[in-house]
Amino acid sequence: MSSTDTNNNDLQKIPQHIAIIMDGNGRWAQQRGKTRVAGHKSGVESVRSSVTTARKRGVKALTLFAFSSENWLRPEKEVSVLMDLFMFVLTREVKRLHKNDIKFQVIGDINRFSGKLQKKIADAESLTENNTGMVLSVAANYGGRWDITQAAKSIAIKVKEQTLDIEDINENMLNQHTSLANLPELDMLIRTGGDYRISNFLLWQAAYAELYFTDILWPDFNEEQFNIAIDSFDQRERRFGLTGEQVEKK
Repeated sequence: MSSTDTNNNDLQKIPQHIAIIMDGNGRWAQQRGKTRVAGHKSGVESVRSSVTTARKRGVKALTLFAFSSENWLRPEKEVSVLMDLFMFVLTREVKRLHKNDIKFQVIGDINRFSGKLQKKIADAESLTENNTGMVLSVAANYGGRWDITQAAKSIAIKVKEQTLDIEDINENMLNQHTSLANLPELDMLIRTGGDYRISNFLLWQAAYAELYFTDILWPDFNEEQFNIAIDSFDQRERRFGLTGEQVEKK
């Protein structure tokens, strides 16, 4: 990164935690007369580009929605290819992540994945667990409602075991039991592909996130497009329930 880039970042508000719903792979492929699978493969390059750009811009955490709990309903062949692609990317990219001081983690219910894939995930997390440059979280077999439900279950067990008093349960405690409790608050949620919804992704974490929607399909979401999204964050006034005047005084 050049000194000019560094100075520009110092003057800007850079979101510390960005999440992306990577939508549009299938449509991108269909527009080109290719199979949906080809679109998913092309989307891998956009993942690589987004990780590089986020690291360059000083983002501390990047969370990518790779596979939702609802995606199991897709055609069996597509699901199978997605699993194979996940294995391939883990095998090929984890060393690069480690070299660039990036911690890797998967959030979601991975019990439904094959034993081989679960081991790949565990190995990747173990290799990178002490890295501090950035945290890359991949949401796989994940759903926002599932996340909140798991947090509620964990708290209920502690109450049942009498290690937690019910009067001590508050928003902060519930947050500590969610999948991304170890990360900064979510600042920005990006969705590519032209749809204007968050599709059961990070429901708890997105409470005060800035939402950014673009018609760009995921395989076309390159460094330039990501920088446009990041730069737009600097133009947002984040009030968190306050008035604009109160924010200015602060």
